[in-house]
Amino acid sequence: MSKFIATSAIRGAQGIVAEADELLQDALQKLGPDTPIAFKDKAGAGTTFYLPVIYGLMGNKVEKLGDLVPVMEHARSLLQPLPREDLWLPYLGETLDAGAATLFAFETIEGIRFTKGEQPEKRKDGFEFNGPISDVQARSWGIQLVDGRMPGFAAIVGAAKSNEVAVKIVRELQSKGQLTFLCADNNGRSMVDQLLEENVDMGYDTYIVPFGSDTTSAIYALGFATVAALSFGGVAPGDFRRILLYNKFRCFAFVLALGPVDDIKYAAAAGAINYGFPVIADTVIPNILPTGITRYEHVVSMPFDDIPGKDDLERAERLVQRCVEVRGIKIKVAKVPIPVAYGPAFEGEVVRRADLAIEFGGKGGMCFEWLRMKDLDDVEDGKIEIVGPDMDTFEEGSKVPMAIVVDVAGRKMQKDFEPVLERQIHHMLNGAEGFSHQGQRDITWIRVHKNAVAKGLTLRHIGDILHTCLHNDFGAIVDKVQITLYSDPGKVAELIDQARAVYKERNARMAGLTDEAVDTYYSCTLCQSFAPNHVCVINPERVGLCGAYGWLDCRASFEINPNGPNQPVLKGRVIDEVLGEWEGVNQFVLEHSNKVIERFTVYSLMDAPMTTCGCCECVMAIIPEANGVMIVSRDDYGMTPSGMTFTTLMATVGGGLQTPGMMGHGKIYIPSKKFIPVEGGIKRLVWMSQNLKEEMAEELKEACEREGVPDLLDQIADGSAVTTVEELLPFLEEKGHPALTMDPII
Repeated sequence: MSKFIATSAIRGAQGIVAEADELLQDALQKLGPDTPIAFKDKAGAGTTFYLPVIYGLMGNKVEKLGDLVPVMEHARSLLQPLPREDLWLPYLGETLDAGAATLFAFETIEGIRFTKGEQPEKRKDGFEFNGPISDVQARSWGIQLVDGRMPGFAAIVGAAKSNEVAVKIVRELQSKGQLTFLCADNNGRSMVDQLLEENVDMGYDTYIVPFGSDTTSAIYALGFATVAALSFGGVAPGDFRRILLYNKFRCFAFVLALGPVDDIKYAAAAGAINYGFPVIADTVIPNILPTGITRYEHVVSMPFDDIPGKDDLERAERLVQRCVEVRGIKIKVAKVPIPVAYGPAFEGEVVRRADLAIEFGGKGGMCFEWLRMKDLDDVEDGKIEIVGPDMDTFEEGSKVPMAIVVDVAGRKMQKDFEPVLERQIHHMLNGAEGFSHQGQRDITWIRVHKNAVAKGLTLRHIGDILHTCLHNDFGAIVDKVQITLYSDPGKVAELIDQARAVYKERNARMAGLTDEAVDTYYSCTLCQSFAPNHVCVINPERVGLCGAYGWLDCRASFEINPNGPNQPVLKGRVIDEVLGEWEGVNQFVLEHSNKVIERFTVYSLMDAPMTTCGCCECVMAIIPEANGVMIVSRDDYGMTPSGMTFTTLMATVGGGLQTPGMMGHGKIYIPSKKFIPVEGGIKRLVWMSQNLKEEMAEELKEACEREGVPDLLDQIADGSAVTTVEELLPFLEEKGHPALTMDPII
C-alpha cells in the first residue's frame, strides 16, 4: 500500500489522539470525572446508544467523563510509530488501527464538547449544525435501508470546486436516493457554506445533514452506521468484527473527500475504511486499488479537472457516478422524463406558502386520486391526457381542484390490488423536486414549488412519473398504464362521487376480510438480514410488526416478485383454533427460521408468540402485578411500569427471539379483533405510551365499544402520570380496570 497514506494517517491519528487526551485531562480537572456526557441533536433528541462508536466497537458505556479514560488508553495502544522511509507496507493493518484510534479520539472530542455546551455547533449567522442523529431518525432511515428506498449514504468532507458543483453533487446524490452527510472545511470554507449561499435546504427532510465544521464531526456518520448494526443487525455491543462486516456488506456508504486532504482527514479516511467504506477524492492522492477491507477499491483519486466532461457540472455528475460504482451501490430509482430532479430524497419536502406556485386540494379544496383496473383492450399504454388548464396558466398561489385518474391493465392484475397500487401514488409523486404530496383518496393535498413550475413542470409530468414508476415497480402485474388529469372544476366535481362510491366499496371489502376467510397467510422475511431467525406471519387481521405491510400488500408483493420476501403460507391442518396454531404455519416458520422456531401461534402472547425483529413499531409485555399488558411505542424514550425503556425491551426480545409474555407488533394491531384474544384482548391493556394513546384515540375508542367496555380508554394508564408498578396499581383500582378481575394472565 502507499507509504504516504500510512504515514499521513498514522501522523494524523497521533495528533488527534494527543489532542483528545489533552482535552479529556483538562475536562476531568475542571468538570470532574462524574460529569454526565451524552450526544444530542439540535432538537434536543439524544441516543440511547451512549457514544455509539465507542459503545459498538469497544462495548463501553460512556455516561460520564471518567468513562473516557480507558477509551483513550485503548486508542493510544493502537498507535504505531511512523513507518521508516525505506519500508514498503504490504498491508493496511497499522493504518487501520490508526483509523480506529482516530474514531475513538473524534468521539471523545465531540462528547467533551457536549459537556461544555459547545455542541451542536452554531455558526455566527445563526445557522445550527445537526450534530448526531437521533434514534427516531436512525430507525426511520434504517427501515428505508431495509426496503431499498435508500441505498446508502455519502459522507462528504470539505468543499467543492464551486457552489454550482456543490449543488450538482448533492442533487445527483439525492436523485440516486443517497443520504448525504456534510462535515469539515477547507481553509475555513465548507460545502455547508456553499449550499447555504445557493439557498439549498438542509436537514432530515432533504437527506442532506450538516454535522459540523470540524473533521471530528465525521464521527456522527460512523455513529449512524454503528447504530444500524446494533439496531437492525442484532450485533452485541463490543462485537467489533461483526459490526464492521455488517457495514461492509449491508450499509452501502462511501467518503467523498473534496479539496486538500490533510493528515487528520487521512486518519479519518482510515477509520472509515475499517467499516468497509471506500474513499474517493477529487484531488491527486495515492490510490489503494486492491480489494480486501472494502468490497472494491479502498482509495480512488479522481482529480476533478481531469474528469472527462463538457463542463464542471458534467464532471460532478461523473464523480458521483464513480463513487456509486466503487461502493457497488445498485440504484433502483428510474429516470423519469421531467424537468426537475427526481428521487426518494425529495420525499417529505415541504413547499411553504411563500414558495407556492399552485395548490391542489388541502383545506377547503378538492383533490382526489383514483386507480382503476380495466381490461387490456380498454387501456392505451402511455396515454396521458389533461382535461382543463395547465399549471402555468393559473395565478401564483392559486388553489385549484384536481383529479388524478389512473387506469391500469395487466394479465395478473386483480381488483384487490387497486388500493395497493393507488397508495403508491403518494411515494411516486413525492419523488419530484418541488412537489409535495400528502394524503390519499379524496383527502389528497398537493403543493408545487414556484421553482418547479419555472423549470417547466406541468400536469403532464405527473402522468410521466406515474407511468414510469408503475411500470418500473409493478411491471409483474401491470402491462398498461393510462393517466387522465382533470383540472376542470366541473369534471372534478362530477367524478369525485364516483370515486367515493368505489372507496366505500373497498372499505367494505377490506373490513369483511378476516383470518377465517382465507386459507393462506403471508410471510415477510425482509428483516432477516438483521434478525436471521425472524419470520413475520401476516394475516388479514394483523399487520406485520413494522406496521408497513398488510395481508393484501403481501399478496400483491408476491404477485410482483414471486421469489421475494413475501411468500404464501398455507395454514394447513388446524392444531388449535383458539391459539391460532396451524400445521402449515409451524412448518413454514421452522423451515425459514434456520430450524430455530418450532411452534408459532397467531393469537397468543404467552404461548409461542411471533418472533420480534428490530423494526417493530411497538413492544408489548405483561405486567404480572396488574394482571395485564403494557405497550410501549418506539418513539417513547421514557420509563415504563416494567422497569425497562423501549430500548431495553428491544434488547430482550429483538433479533428474532421468541419470548413468551413479550412481543413486537405494529400500531394498528392494537384495535384489531384479533389482538391477543387468548389473553382477553384489549381488556388486558393496562398501560400504553402517551403518544400512542393520543395518536390512536379514535380507533381505540371504537375497539373498546366493540368489546363492550366503552370507558376502557380512560381506564388505561399512560406515561404522562404513571411510570412504575407502584403508581399503576392504585390508578387501575381507582378506575376499576377490568383486568384486575380477569383470570390470571400467568
